[in-house]
Amino acid sequence: MQHRRLGPFTVSALGLGCMNLSHAYGTPPAPEAAEALLLRALDSGITFFDTAALYGFGANETLLGRVLKPHRHRIVLASKCGMTGVNGKRVIDGRPQSLKRDCEASLARLQTDVIDLYYLHRWDKQVPIEDSIGALADLVREGKVRSIGLSEVSALTLRRAHAVHPVTALQSEYSLWTREAEIATLAACRELGVAFVAFSPLARAFLTDTLHDPEAQLEAKDIRRQMPRFEPANYAKNLELLPEYLRIAAEARCTPAQLALAWLLAKGEDIIPIFGTRTLEHLDENVAGADVQLDRKTVERLDALINQQTVSGPRYNTATQLEIDTETFPIAA
Repeated sequence: MQHRRLGPFTVSALGLGCMNLSHAYGTPPAPEAAEALLLRALDSGITFFDTAALYGFGANETLLGRVLKPHRHRIVLASKCGMTGVNGKRVIDGRPQSLKRDCEASLARLQTDVIDLYYLHRWDKQVPIEDSIGALADLVREGKVRSIGLSEVSALTLRRAHAVHPVTALQSEYSLWTREAEIATLAACRELGVAFVAFSPLARAFLTDTLHDPEAQLEAKDIRRQMPRFEPANYAKNLELLPEYLRIAAEARCTPAQLALAWLLAKGEDIIPIFGTRTLEHLDENVAGADVQLDRKTVERLDALINQQTVSGPRYNTATQLEIDTETFPIAA
């Protein structure tokens, strides 16, 4: 496994996003299956594990705490605050006292004395970003958090936060079909020396060539059912992009999933993709994606094939888009 710098840490070039072991994609796997996957990831060379207080309303942190505590010295552990489950509902709350409360609860569930990278999961737009970051800076000074991150924010918000306390990483969605990071945040991260952690690098399974009929394949509570790109008309158009994509993967002698990960790794040494999976087979496949080397011509072909102009449907629905702070591309007339 290759390694990359993440602020003060050296981590595996690919990290494991743990959300779907407890949250958002329908029925979670059995605890023993989730445990086996986490340990297999560790044995495969993955040293960067990403969770959040929101995932399973604490269940995901509890899972990681139970399974990874004996291996804590081997990993860089990231979690998130500011978006949690309250009385069965998702709540965004960036008030300083709430973030400090979140941290204490996360430390207990994770069974650790310190969180290596602690993200503000969402910017609570009712609270100045400076106030929320100030609370996280307090946690650093108290030794409960080693470094600070931000999730789903704009370049402007990143700069405001970084002026209060150095930001180690910005996490946002980035893949061939989600390119908003290229508007401004990637450039801002590079200017400030902030690592970019790319979630959903496989386009929520679109780029794996395993999801051909969302209506039939996705469970009722799968979050993709609320995303415009997975609506039948849009998804049918998006599937038209796959034949050429699969040809490029065949030429590169890798699987479609490995091609998606290799494209991101080729975009810069400061980008760390975190993929999610529930199966050992897909875990092994994705880990091997770190060994795929793409030449400049192949990267350019992929850029031209799948991008904001060729993908059908916006990234999020209107309600979800209002909760995030990232830049967006103009909607085509």
